Amino acid sequence: MKIYVIRHGLTQLNKEGKYNGTFDEDIVEEGIKQAQEASNIIKDLNIDLIICSPLLRTKHTCDIININNIPVIYDDRIKERKCGSLTCKELGDFYYTDYWNYYSNVDVEGLESVPHLFDRVRSFLDEIKIKYKDKNILLVTHGGVARAIYFYFNEIPKDGMIEKFGSDNCGIKEYEIYGE
Repeated sequence: MKIYVIRHGLTQLNKEGKYNGTFDEDIVEEGIKQAQEASNIIKDLNIDLIICSPLLRTKHTCDIININNIPVIYDDRIKERKCGSLTCKELGDFYYTDYWNYYSNVDVEGLESVPHLFDRVRSFLDEIKIKYKDKNILLVTHGGVARAIYFYFNEIPKDGMIEKFGSDNCGIKEYEIYGE
């Protein structure tokens, strides 16, 4: 089983260097071009099913990259991390020191903790690796979820800093799960 992961195309908040979390925004023209470029790679992959976050930016990205008309299902468990009161605010030092630190215990109203995000994604992956064990799956998702997927397969750094393990907009990563 192979799992391919693609982050959505660029959004306005991405361009402005702001938190978007679950704020439901579309991709911008540059994001559309990124998705079109990614479709040239995806069309040649042997994908059986696409599972997509139900947010607008991922759905629009999925519509563009799905040129082979692969079946798509939507799953809330691969929505972006909830950033609560940080939504639409500019990224700052906090983003690079505490927001993406697995061990950080910060008090921000409505902020989903990194361990909670990881648990949500772990539950999702545990389910799909059983339910679709003989399939190749493309996940159309977000940077935070892509981090959680990366650390499903890799060890969390001792310092807990996971910021640098994100994905570029429309970046594609591949993981393989062998029979258990």
